[in-house]
Parts: sequence; C-alpha cells; structure tokens
Amino acid sequence: MKDQLIVVTGGGGFIGGSLVADLRRQGYARIRSVDIKPFGEWYQRFDDVENLSLDLNLKENCETACRGAHSVFNLAANMGGMGFIEKNKALCMLSVLINTHMLQASQKHGVRKYFYSSSACVYNGDKQRDPNNPGLKEEDAYPALAEDGYGWEKLFSERMCRHFAEDYRMYVRVARFHNVYGPNGTWDGGREKAPAAICRKVIEAKTGGSKEITIWGTGHQTRSFMYIDDCVSGVQKIMDSSIQEPINLGSSEMVSINQLVDMVEEIAGVKLNRTYDLSAPKGVNGRNSDNTLIKKYLDWEPSILLRDGLEKTYTWIYDQYMARARGDERASVVNRS
Repeated sequence: MKDQLIVVTGGGGFIGGSLVADLRRQGYARIRSVDIKPFGEWYQRFDDVENLSLDLNLKENCETACRGAHSVFNLAANMGGMGFIEKNKALCMLSVLINTHMLQASQKHGVRKYFYSSSACVYNGDKQRDPNNPGLKEEDAYPALAEDGYGWEKLFSERMCRHFAEDYRMYVRVARFHNVYGPNGTWDGGREKAPAAICRKVIEAKTGGSKEITIWGTGHQTRSFMYIDDCVSGVQKIMDSSIQEPINLGSSEMVSINQLVDMVEEIAGVKLNRTYDLSAPKGVNGRNSDNTLIKKYLDWEPSILLRDGLEKTYTWIYDQYMARARGDERASVVNRS
C-alpha cells in the first residue's frame, strides 16, 4: 500500500497539508498534493511530494489529479470560518464542482478508495438553537435544513458520494468535520476559525497593550473543537474502515466561546476586557459532536483536550505573529525537506 499513489486535494491548505505531512511520516512513498493556491502560499509543502497547483473546479484538472491514483483524499473546498462562509455563499456552493469532477475522474481512472470531507454545517439548524446542545447525531442531518450556502453544498456532495458508491460500486468514505484547529493553519485574513481568531486577538491585545478583545456574538454560543492530529488520524481510520454512511469526526468536549477565550487568556497570562459584537456573524447557538457511532465502529474518538491543543496552537500563532512583525518570510509556515 505504501508504494501506491495517494492524492490529497487541498494539500496546500491546513488539513490537507497536515495529512500529507503525516503520510510522509508513515513512509508513504508516492504522494500527489494538489491545491489551487500558488506554491508560495501553501501552508506546508515538501520537495519529495509531487506538488501540483491546479484549479479543481475544472474537470480536466481533476483528471490530471486522479490519473494513476490508488486513493484520493478530497479535502479541497472554498471555506473558512463563520465570517467567511456567511459572506461567500455562492463561492462555497461552487465547491460542488470540485467534488463532482473529482468523483467522475476517480471513477474514470479506477481510483480504489475515495474520501470526502464534509462538515457539521450539514446539520439541521433547528437542532442547534440551544447552547446546551447534547450532541448532533448523524441522523440529525435530515430533514434537511443545513447552513445556508456552505452546508447545503456539503450535504448535496454527500449524496453525490452515496450515489457514486451505489451506481459505480465505488469505495467512498465521508466524514463530517467539526471545527478543526491547530498549528499550520489560517490565523488571520478573514478565513480563520474561532480558536485561531481568539489566539490572534489575545496576542494582539497582549503585545499592543490594549487589554481589550472583541468577541463575535454573545459569547454564550457553544462548539466543540478538534485538534488537527485527531483529525488526521480520524480521516485515515475512516478511510480504512467499513463505515459506509457519513460519520461525525469531532471532539465531544463542548465549550462556550467565552470559555474558549478564558483558556487562551490563561495560556497567554493576561485578562482582557471583553466587548461583544452582536452584529457579527456568530453561527448557530449550539453545536457539538455526538461520537456514539464512531466509537461503535472504530472503538476510538478524538481525545486531545482543548486546553492542550490550544497551548500548541497559541505558541505557533504567536511565533508567526512576531515573525510577521519583524518582517520575516513565512519560512516556518512552508516546510521543505
């Protein structure tokens, strides 16, 4: 298996780049990493990997990506944190082209195993009104009332995966990601998610001496956050499993946004005055991962504590922030070996 060609789309991004790094660590000899971004903007890039800068919205590029591949991990999408997906719904919906063309190319070129990264945004919004959300079960995606734009695209693409599996006997696995965070990810610019955004805001307040932080929403909205190492491990476990339906991949450790800020303040050794921006995008009131099904199938669930993952994430973002303040290149973001 380690001599077979593995394709990772979105390989220049946060999760894709981390998956490529882990596959290399395990000794996989043939990896093709594909991303729309120019190489200089990739979060992680390795010289012993076949790196392709391709727009996978185009069918011919998907065929180039899939040619000769044994396994495909399709992580490519137009996405970001709530501030991005609420303002770019059409762009998020257009990601349907990527998965559709990747499925067609995989079927045409005889790809043996296909993984699709879906999202907790597929879940019915009416089940996420209570901040004390007991956890979203896989069945809670229907009747459908997904996050507008991004969530609907993910739900549609899940169905596309299902029907390719049924009609063409393709080996397809689907995981619904719940808020992935960690080093080597987006931490500014508008696409960052809550953990990275809070880390950056605390760093800005600490280094700038303002002692102020602005939080989107009331701070009472709840989420669970999965550290990148758990995500990468879970993706591979699901790919190699017998799980044929979409399944949650997320931590079940639920916290409020206020509690998330508390943790980052503790790590940074500061206490800040909080302002709440009620006009900013805040998403649903409560979202958590019910891990009953993944524990049943795999006897495993994401287990890295939020406090532990945040400490590593904060340290990495702090180093990036200070390097940028000094005018240093992004050498610590793009790895080569």
